[in-house]
Amino acid sequence: MITLDGVMQAPGGLEEDPSDGFKFGGWVAPYGDEVGGEVVQKELSLAADYLLGRKTFDIWAAFWPEHADIWPGINAGTKYVLSRTMKKSDWKNTVFIDSLEDIKKLRNSEGADIQVWGSSQVVQLLLKDDLVDELWLKIYPLMLGKGKKLFDNGLNPAAFTITESTVTPSGVITAYYKRAGKVKTGIFGA
Repeated sequence: MITLDGVMQAPGGLEEDPSDGFKFGGWVAPYGDEVGGEVVQKELSLAADYLLGRKTFDIWAAFWPEHADIWPGINAGTKYVLSRTMKKSDWKNTVFIDSLEDIKKLRNSEGADIQVWGSSQVVQLLLKDDLVDELWLKIYPLMLGKGKKLFDNGLNPAAFTITESTVTPSGVITAYYKRAGKVKTGIFGA
């Protein structure tokens, strides 16, 4: 979930992530509609494992274990948490990792697809180290100016192709992109 200017901080609620004085928590709420709900339900129904940063994990661990009725697969999927400080949790199927090398091993292993939800620093690390195969973006029609951004700290150039898209009645663009190799250049119109 990102804004037109790439902010991804605290989409779900006022208190989700007020770090650095962020005051716009819950910015997705006014854009909820039936089409957007169907898109989200489709995503939640996919079998997957999850790679999360510690802050996102803290938010999720406080909510999702008791709300499996909304997202049945979240408790079954393995939650890989990138953290140098946290090493255990009572939330079942949680594994703590602490390095980029651990992420690379996960990426090259057999098993379910690994999704990253939120976790801006993890996403930026993956983009910088060319470890992103797909981007599933929900682009909301607003700009916030400040906040944690998806494309903020440099990234490895890469080309993507769109595989699916939807525009909701409230103006949210859902776009699924798949990696399409290296960036190609040329002369426009030639």
